[in-house]
Amino acid sequence: MEIHGFNKTTLLDYPEHVACTVFTGHCNMRCPFCHNGDLVLMPGGQPAVSEEEFFAFLNKRKNVLEGVAITGGEPTLQKDLPVFIAKIKETGLLVKLDSNGMKPEILRTLIEEKLVDYLAMDIKSDKAHYGECTGLPGIDLKPVEESVSLLMENRVPYEFRTTVLKPFHNRETFEGIADWIGGCERYFLQSYVDSHRILRDFLPDEEKAKYPAEFTAYTPEEMKEFEMLLLNRGMKSVHVRGIAE
Repeated sequence: MEIHGFNKTTLLDYPEHVACTVFTGHCNMRCPFCHNGDLVLMPGGQPAVSEEEFFAFLNKRKNVLEGVAITGGEPTLQKDLPVFIAKIKETGLLVKLDSNGMKPEILRTLIEEKLVDYLAMDIKSDKAHYGECTGLPGIDLKPVEESVSLLMENRVPYEFRTTVLKPFHNRETFEGIADWIGGCERYFLQSYVDSHRILRDFLPDEEKAKYPAEFTAYTPEEMKEFEMLLLNRGMKSVHVRGIAE
């Protein structure tokens, strides 16, 4: 398992649980606003953590921690992900996995083998603008749609979430998302925060020029307006993250 660092304690990454967070490298999307751009584009240049070091930490803290959140990059690109998760489960801890949904066959295996306790899947945009938002013009959305349908079978607790920012999201975007995933159990709108490691800044100049010099978050009031739009469109559970109430 290719591990590029971990947060030893988090109260945010795994809802309602004290957890640690594991970061993996590589991704099969190129979202220009990705806050871990170096992990996506240059994982080999990031500090590596051995499995031995990670599990030594986990065994020391397993009486304090309740779970492990695995994120990236895109964790489902790791070939030994199921084995790695199985080893975590042997310690008695819960596992939450973050994914972009591009590998539905991996998600299905993890669900069927009861290796994940919570799945968080990014919904990058409405279907019409997915390629623009992910940096992949002409993206084949079938895998993402399959993953959406899989999670909505409710075989494991899950959430969908969208990181919201200008110029990628607007009222039309959320109308399309509501029409797509309207029956989901939980949907979160996450306010964009510039991490100073966004993927756009690591691109060659000619690629970088395709995007604005800065991406901008919506105001708390605007985020709440999107939340109300989605609820009025028939979505049963929508919440905003990353803004002061």
